[in-house]
Amino acid sequence: MTTSSSQLSSLQDDIRNRYDTLSKRLKQVARYILDNSNSIPFDTIASIAERANVPPSTLIRFANAFGFDGFNEMKQVFRQHMMEDTVSYTERARLFRQTAAGTEANAPETPMEILNMFSMVNSLALQQLPGQINEADLSRAVSLLAAANNIYVIGLRRSFSIASYLTYALRHLERRAFLIDGLGGMFTEQLSMVQPDDVVIAISYSPYAQEVVELVSMGAKIGAKQIAITDSLVSPLAAFSEVCFVVREAQVDGFRSQVSSMCLSQTLMLSLAMQNATHQLADSQNIG
Repeated sequence: MTTSSSQLSSLQDDIRNRYDTLSKRLKQVARYILDNSNSIPFDTIASIAERANVPPSTLIRFANAFGFDGFNEMKQVFRQHMMEDTVSYTERARLFRQTAAGTEANAPETPMEILNMFSMVNSLALQQLPGQINEADLSRAVSLLAAANNIYVIGLRRSFSIASYLTYALRHLERRAFLIDGLGGMFTEQLSMVQPDDVVIAISYSPYAQEVVELVSMGAKIGAKQIAITDSLVSPLAAFSEVCFVVREAQVDGFRSQVSSMCLSQTLMLSLAMQNATHQLADSQNIG
């Protein structure tokens, strides 16, 4: 199997389509592969196996199952795609050196090295974000928000900052927005407020917060429209949502960024603001 960047999307589609047929350990590898395509070119087989919580031999079996002679051959697909999709010549050179020599770059140590690394990987993630988001999904999400009576937003742990921003921005757009935070242990009381003409925005990344999963499940039973921002097509949020945005965040040594999620959130808010302005202009012209 040759390693051209055009193969990456078909490989990912193949993994998604066959996911339910894989063994438990191969599913763990599949999930890691789908959720960490940006970091795979930089990671060693040992580190990938550790993060996927499988033995290194499982990676080889996984690669064999998808037509590769070994896992390093599968990694070439991700490396080649990233090289062709990277604007920076410096980053291309680094990737080429890793591919040719089979060595890993040194981990960042000083504050400036860490800043440079985070800036680089976030830049790559943002460049790839528009290609991961469906235009129809964006339009559908904005329409749902515009038509909602109330908008409930939930995001816990590291998702809380995104949920807080969305609530803040929606209120500045004069929408009835409520942050479900479970303050005082009142998750049940807050969840019970959701009605069929409301919209729920749920943000959660692996490992998924149980309260968020409960909310989207309850919202689905009530009939509320739901928008999910998550990190995997096999996220429990995906099955309950009218619109599901899968965001691939950058990652450095296990620390995951939120830059792409914030960019998507700001896109939704500005799009809603522009739609509001267009409708107000049209109304004023009709009155005139």
